[in-house]
Amino acid sequence: MDPLQTLGKITSLTQALNLFASKLDSTQSAKITKIKHPDVLVRIANAIALCRPSNVFINTGSDEDKEAIRKIALEKGEESALAMDGHTIHFDLAGEQGRIVDRTYYIAEPQDLVSSLANRMPPEEAAKQIENNMAGIMENLTMIVGCYMRGPVGSPAANPALELTSSAYISHSAELLYRNAYNDFDREVEQKGYFFTNVHSEGLNRTEDLPQARVFMDRKYQTTYAWKCTYAGNTLLLKKGNHRFAVDKAVYQDRGRELSEHMFITGINGPGGRTTWCAGAAPSGCGKTTTAMAGNVFIGDDLAQMWIAEDGSIRTINPENGIFGIVEGINHDGDPLLMKVLRQPGCEVIWSNVLMDENLKPHWVGNMEPSPKKGINFQGEWYQGKTNDKAQPIPISHPNSRCTLASDNLDNYSSQAANPEGVVTRIFTYSGRDADTMPPVWVAQNPDAGVVIGACIVSATTATEVGVSGIKRAPWANAPFIPGALGDYMDAQFKFFNNPDIKQQFKPVMAGLNYFLTHQARGGDSSKLLGEKRDVKVWLAWLERYAHNEVGYLSTPIGNLPCYKDLAELFKSIIDKEYPRTLYDMQFALYTEKIIQRIELQETAYAEEENLPKKLFEILDEQKSALLHLKKKAGNVIIPDYFENLI
Repeated sequence: MDPLQTLGKITSLTQALNLFASKLDSTQSAKITKIKHPDVLVRIANAIALCRPSNVFINTGSDEDKEAIRKIALEKGEESALAMDGHTIHFDLAGEQGRIVDRTYYIAEPQDLVSSLANRMPPEEAAKQIENNMAGIMENLTMIVGCYMRGPVGSPAANPALELTSSAYISHSAELLYRNAYNDFDREVEQKGYFFTNVHSEGLNRTEDLPQARVFMDRKYQTTYAWKCTYAGNTLLLKKGNHRFAVDKAVYQDRGRELSEHMFITGINGPGGRTTWCAGAAPSGCGKTTTAMAGNVFIGDDLAQMWIAEDGSIRTINPENGIFGIVEGINHDGDPLLMKVLRQPGCEVIWSNVLMDENLKPHWVGNMEPSPKKGINFQGEWYQGKTNDKAQPIPISHPNSRCTLASDNLDNYSSQAANPEGVVTRIFTYSGRDADTMPPVWVAQNPDAGVVIGACIVSATTATEVGVSGIKRAPWANAPFIPGALGDYMDAQFKFFNNPDIKQQFKPVMAGLNYFLTHQARGGDSSKLLGEKRDVKVWLAWLERYAHNEVGYLSTPIGNLPCYKDLAELFKSIIDKEYPRTLYDMQFALYTEKIIQRIELQETAYAEEENLPKKLFEILDEQKSALLHLKKKAGNVIIPDYFENLI
């Protein structure tokens, strides 16, 4: 059953048009006549019939419509104006500062394969919950209807999607993050044969309603539902909700030809004026935006759609054209280009869950600026020294506080971001928050080992998910967004990167990145990072040269490591910094016991999954055996000298 049609009861174009005639005023009626596709119109009508808004606003993406949405957001109190022109602030409820993973469900029949990492609910029960919570939820509210493309119009990997919401904040965010495709929507839906539908309402937006908040995803009908919540990770369903549908499409319809990943896309300059494109996975809150901005030209910081093109290259697009980025730790030293947008006039920015001082200026943890003594933040009135009910200091901003902005405000934003043919992508990186085990960068010796690097991401949890803490596995940094069986997704990864259609000159470089190593992990007594945030520019530059066979490497059981000489030269030329041999030895020493424990963690966890490719276990076993042999021969800690002497 399709809950939206079952509850809305609109089954024909005639019924949809009759409903529009009764619910839309003359201005909005004239706008909706531009949309002709009957399936799209029926979907919109069913959402109206279910939610029963008092008004309907069709957002065409015109300057007039965008201004009207900004005005609604301010009038409703969903946003407040800040001192800098074009800047506004939004506060989510104190209990909803991240994804509500415990209240997020896939709508699935008992026989449907659903990720073991996800919650599920049968369609009949889901329909009852949707009816009980969404029937009439938009009474006295306006439904805003938006038609978007997740990617450049005309791209083979872009997805058409409807965003139907009563939140002007969400609609405002969508306008900054996605491409309004009102004029092209019919043609794109007709060509692709599908579209995603997203229905959301914050309802009364009360703390007491949060236990009833839900996010439902119907894979069969490619429809998401969200209610009684406002955090954009739960409600801007174009983002992670539709990312899940795109993952499904790649795994079950285009396996081996397409992938949908939780990755940044950045371009790295090399000798001779070339640019080599890199896509990299990292869990939310683990530095994706910072790493994306460390490249020389930028396309995206969160999501990537990729496919194998006719010329035998891997092409990548960003389904978004904006940033919904975590601001904690963003400062002039590490993120000068982003800080220019955030602190200089001329750009439109939506802030969320940061502190607003008496002068209507936003502040956040880690900005390296003078902190105000008081203000308003995510939990209400704030002053220095304020504590919560556990006597813990309340920071000036929530760890998951965000800024939302259009990417074309950034000086290093690439014009290639709008290219429907995507960019040729040679480098793929996988990283998490690993404080004590893996080196800063290592390269897989073949595509299968590269897939295993992605499968074995381990990370400290971050503030992006409500009620989650500790250390966890984060396969491909995409696990929360894989709807189907993990074995199917893994099989799609192996098939994609081993596809014989990928030509030799486009073979991918697949690497692990880790710039969260601490001094403590390498024999020191400080919890500070073993290096600096800006060092990632060097790791990326080394990978760029590696992709073009311009640097050497040390072959080890975990993959290929950089040689000291190459890194020292790059540190000097890229960031004008000396790179001592002692630091290199600390960063790139292999702590065999810890790496073996990390492998055993993966073996144990994956043994509980069904129908995983045997290749995963073969590679893990091969690496573990080689490390055990190495440990027996050379000890627990192997500094790079050992491998240099083998060359």
